[in-house]
Amino acid sequence: MHSFINFIMGPMVWISFLIFFCGVIFKLFQVIKQVNEKENFIYTYLSVKHSFRSIFAWMIPFLPVSTRKSPVFYTVSYLFHLLLFIVPIFLLSHVALFEESMQWSWMTFNDTVADTLTLIVIFSLIFFMIRRVVVPEVKFLTRLSDFFFILIVALPFVTGFLAYHQFFAYKWMVITHVISGELMLILIPFTRFSHMFMAPLTRAYTGSEFGNVRHAKDW
Repeated sequence: MHSFINFIMGPMVWISFLIFFCGVIFKLFQVIKQVNEKENFIYTYLSVKHSFRSIFAWMIPFLPVSTRKSPVFYTVSYLFHLLLFIVPIFLLSHVALFEESMQWSWMTFNDTVADTLTLIVIFSLIFFMIRRVVVPEVKFLTRLSDFFFILIVALPFVTGFLAYHQFFAYKWMVITHVISGELMLILIPFTRFSHMFMAPLTRAYTGSEFGNVRHAKDW
């Protein structure tokens, strides 16, 4: 058991990051190849100006018209996606591991802030799960895999919260936390999770089409 824990908290972490970065590069090359083969006309109207205008516009809360039509969902979704990146980066325990292995460190959240933000992520995922069950138009499009992906995202946060506070089964919570985090990292480039780095490309495409072709805003 001791050697297994050392493996998942050592080499497996770097293996997961390696698969993640290689997967992202592969995915981007795949997208570029498909564009070149089937839709190279995109290059004729792709615009840096309209791309960044669209990306930044959609980052501003409630600026796009469609977000104002579903304020509750958009608020929860906005906070969730923001905290999904911020919480792991600024957790004290995560920064301590980087400092120990690579001598890198940066500011961290205090316990109260970390707990509050972690719980917001967890309750956001519960909200998404309930929404897929009770909202008819969302339920119609929901598949079993959607709940699986929600679980994959929830596990690192739930187990991390339980492990930090040592409510019960501390060792197993830590093991599950590390493995689930590594699994999510590995899955990102090869599943629908890839939208986290594909979204800016989609916005660039849409923003350029609206700005250069339709002469309109896409928000």
